[in-house]
Amino acid sequence: MRLRHIEVFHAIYTTGSITNAAQFLHVSQPSVSKVLAHAEQQLGFALFERVKGRLIPTEQAKTLFNEVDTIYRQLRSVRNTAENIKNSDSGQLNIGITPALGFDLLPKALIKLKQHAPKVHTNIQVLHNENVQQALMEHKIDVAFMFSPPPLAGIKSHHLCQSELVVMHPEHYFSNTLHKVSTEQLNGVELIGIKDSGPLADVLFNRLTEDEINISSSVEVQTYFIAARLVSHNMGLTVVDEFTAQGNITDGVTISHFEPPINFSLQALHLNDKPLSHLATQLLGYIREELELR
Repeated sequence: MRLRHIEVFHAIYTTGSITNAAQFLHVSQPSVSKVLAHAEQQLGFALFERVKGRLIPTEQAKTLFNEVDTIYRQLRSVRNTAENIKNSDSGQLNIGITPALGFDLLPKALIKLKQHAPKVHTNIQVLHNENVQQALMEHKIDVAFMFSPPPLAGIKSHHLCQSELVVMHPEHYFSNTLHKVSTEQLNGVELIGIKDSGPLADVLFNRLTEDEINISSSVEVQTYFIAARLVSHNMGLTVVDEFTAQGNITDGVTISHFEPPINFSLQALHLNDKPLSHLATQLLGYIREELELR
């Protein structure tokens, strides 16, 4: 099958008709019919049967579709990559961040960037660690800012700072006025838990396991932000990154730091073979400035 055959077959299979496929592909219906006929002639078997005005995939087509769908997705990825490469020097900056950086750090850095480059167009995507490599490889983002990412093939990292996990809690929950807590003080405590929270969850779990600390959770959420908001509504206490905590402080809620601290790193990531653009380098500098002011 040729690439055009794959596109037309995929469009008909997923939309159910030549009319819909033509609209999806922005071509004429006769053009779609001609490509389909040519594909079937080359393959030596029919791909669709017409039943009550609708094209129904044959058994052969159903068998073929999984392979075609894989190739189609790869083609779309190539096109997205090519489009992003074409626009890389047009004053557009595509940024990937871990959600916590959206509260204060990135907005403050972007304000400075906009002051020096007012016409720059920025696109911000919230990403999890497992999605960063693909987003960079497909040129969907130019640079990513993530917490303690693992080493990734083809990806260069820049250490920006060391931060820490903290406890968000009602002001009078701990009697220690110095806002320092030990992991022992969490033993037997019920926390608002964060499910599938990536490398920071591993950092916390490793320390609690090392210190033989047992905690439980009757409330579990998907993001640190929701956990922080629950604390602000007197739902209990939670362990989150310092960026999320500082961005969600409310009356009656405070932060306590672990002693010794539970640290993690903030890193900037970009492709090994694609140096940071001038705009991305500027943004990186402003983020470093904001980190120094913390």
